[in-house]
Amino acid sequence: MRTVLTIAGSDSGAGAGIQADLKTIAAHGAYGLSILTAVTAQNTQAVTAAAALSPELIEAQFAAIFADFAPDAAKTGMLADRERIEVVAAAMRRYAPPHYVLDPVMISKSGFPLLEPDAVEALRTQLLPLADVVTPNVHEAQLLADMEIRTVDEALQAGARILDLGPRAVIVKGGHLEEQPATDVLVTAECAQLFEGEFVESRSTHGTGCTFSAALASQLAHGRSLEDAIVIAKAYLTEAIRSAPGLGGGAGPTDHFFYLRRPDAAAWMARLGVGIAAVRA
Repeated sequence: MRTVLTIAGSDSGAGAGIQADLKTIAAHGAYGLSILTAVTAQNTQAVTAAAALSPELIEAQFAAIFADFAPDAAKTGMLADRERIEVVAAAMRRYAPPHYVLDPVMISKSGFPLLEPDAVEALRTQLLPLADVVTPNVHEAQLLADMEIRTVDEALQAGARILDLGPRAVIVKGGHLEEQPATDVLVTAECAQLFEGEFVESRSTHGTGCTFSAALASQLAHGRSLEDAIVIAKAYLTEAIRSAPGLGGGAGPTDHFFYLRRPDAAAWMARLGVGIAAVRA
């Protein structure tokens, strides 16, 4: 069984963060490992409090994981502040998992800041150069690229600017684009590529960034190419949103195991890598 490590914060509502990541990883037929960076008090309507874990405890979690496991891929989400970013960056350089997906979590859907302002520069300089792929949404890409993004062309320009900061690939997610929403933009040193998708009108979009990046990491762990991993992760997320259970009074969670309640479950399981031999790189 392939193993995927998530390094992120806890969401007490379980729609995002570590909880969403572990559900997604399991849904993609891999075993989820976790390193907690922060704890939040939140539900579908708001984040009411957050506290970061000590650098020593984060380091101890890394040491425990890599002493006993060899993750096939890793992803990072909420890292809270500069000090935690520096600790995580040092550990990622030390342990160097085969694939690293960076989800640059900066703000919650309810508007609560999840990354302190001085930490953005640390993320730019210390984590981006380590990433195989970074997956900002439009708002995050605007901060990283220092430009406004409304159209697909602007998303391409922003992706190129972020690529110059060191990652090997950039996916600017298009859910907040004014033009062609749900079109994701992939930028690498070799090419730029558009991944069109269906925009599903729903209030149940909590944790979609976490879910997409965890799905992407899981598919890379299975040995998929980056392009194939994007297609699978995007299709999975679309159906998870479409099948959302409608919980809570705000931005509700998606359904990470939607396929278990559908007649085409076997086809989805085969596509995701559940219950079959993982594709080898």
